[in-house]
Amino acid sequence: MRKCLGCNEMKPKRELIRVVRSPEGAISLDKTGKANGRGAYVCPNPECFKKLRKRKSLERAFKCQIPAEVYEGLEGELTIDS
Repeated sequence: MRKCLGCNEMKPKRELIRVVRSPEGAISLDKTGKANGRGAYVCPNPECFKKLRKRKSLERAFKCQIPAEVYEGLEGELTIDS
Protein backbone atom coordinates (compact mmCIF):
# COMPACT_ATOMS: atom_id res chain seq x y z
CA MET A 1 0.00 0.00 0.00
CA ARG A 2 1.19 3.48 -0.89
CA LYS A 3 -0.26 6.95 -0.32
CA CYS A 4 -1.23 9.19 -3.24
CA LEU A 5 0.27 12.65 -2.75
CA GLY A 6 -2.80 14.21 -4.39
CA CYS A 7 -5.78 12.72 -2.56
CA ASN A 8 -3.85 11.25 0.43
CA GLU A 9 -5.62 7.89 0.05
CA MET A 10 -3.82 4.62 0.65
CA LYS A 11 -4.01 2.40 -2.45
CA PRO A 12 -2.23 -0.68 -3.74
CA LYS A 13 1.10 0.18 -5.36
CA ARG A 14 -0.04 -1.18 -8.74
CA GLU A 15 -2.92 1.34 -8.95
CA LEU A 16 -0.59 4.34 -8.56
CA ILE A 17 2.00 5.97 -10.82
CA ARG A 18 5.48 6.47 -9.40
CA VAL A 19 7.24 9.77 -9.85
CA VAL A 20 10.98 9.38 -9.33
CA ARG A 21 13.88 11.75 -8.69
CA SER A 22 17.05 10.13 -9.98
CA PRO A 23 20.36 10.49 -8.14
CA GLU A 24 21.31 13.06 -10.80
CA GLY A 25 18.24 15.15 -9.88
CA ALA A 26 16.07 14.44 -12.95
CA ILE A 27 12.36 14.03 -12.19
CA SER A 28 10.24 11.72 -14.35
CA LEU A 29 7.40 9.22 -14.35
CA ASP A 30 8.50 5.67 -13.61
CA LYS A 31 6.26 3.31 -15.55
CA THR A 32 8.13 0.19 -14.39
CA GLY A 33 8.16 1.07 -10.69
CA LYS A 34 11.79 -0.03 -10.53
CA ALA A 35 13.78 3.05 -11.54
CA ASN A 36 16.67 4.03 -9.32
CA GLY A 37 16.00 7.02 -7.08
CA ARG A 38 13.57 8.50 -4.59
CA GLY A 39 9.94 7.73 -5.41
CA ALA A 40 6.57 9.33 -4.71
CA TYR A 41 3.17 8.10 -5.81
CA VAL A 42 0.13 9.71 -7.44
CA CYS A 43 -3.18 8.36 -8.77
CA PRO A 44 -3.53 8.29 -12.57
CA ASN A 45 -6.24 10.92 -12.08
CA PRO A 46 -5.51 14.45 -13.41
CA GLU A 47 -7.38 15.95 -10.44
CA CYS A 48 -4.96 14.28 -8.01
CA PHE A 49 -2.03 15.69 -9.98
CA LYS A 50 -3.53 19.20 -9.79
CA LYS A 51 -3.88 18.87 -6.01
CA LEU A 52 -0.33 17.56 -5.74
CA ARG A 53 0.98 20.52 -7.71
CA LYS A 54 -1.06 23.09 -5.78
CA ARG A 55 0.11 21.76 -2.39
CA LYS A 56 3.72 21.35 -3.60
CA SER A 57 3.68 17.78 -2.31
CA LEU A 58 6.42 16.65 -4.70
CA GLU A 59 8.71 19.43 -3.55
CA ARG A 60 8.30 18.28 0.05
CA ALA A 61 8.72 14.61 -0.86
CA PHE A 62 11.89 15.22 -2.88
CA LYS A 63 13.19 18.11 -0.71
CA CYS A 64 13.97 20.29 -3.73
CA GLN A 65 12.41 23.03 -5.84
CA ILE A 66 10.61 21.77 -8.94
CA PRO A 67 10.30 24.12 -11.94
CA ALA A 68 6.92 24.64 -13.61
CA GLU A 69 8.27 23.04 -16.82
CA VAL A 70 8.83 19.75 -14.98
CA TYR A 71 5.27 19.77 -13.61
CA GLU A 72 3.90 20.49 -17.09
CA GLY A 73 5.97 17.68 -18.60
CA LEU A 74 4.81 15.21 -15.96
CA GLU A 75 1.19 16.28 -16.42
CA GLY A 76 1.53 15.83 -20.18
CA GLU A 77 2.93 12.31 -19.75
CA LEU A 78 0.21 11.48 -17.22
CA THR A 79 -2.65 12.51 -19.55
CA ILE A 80 -1.11 10.62 -22.50
CA ASP A 81 -0.86 7.41 -20.46
CA SER A 82 -4.42 7.63 -19.06
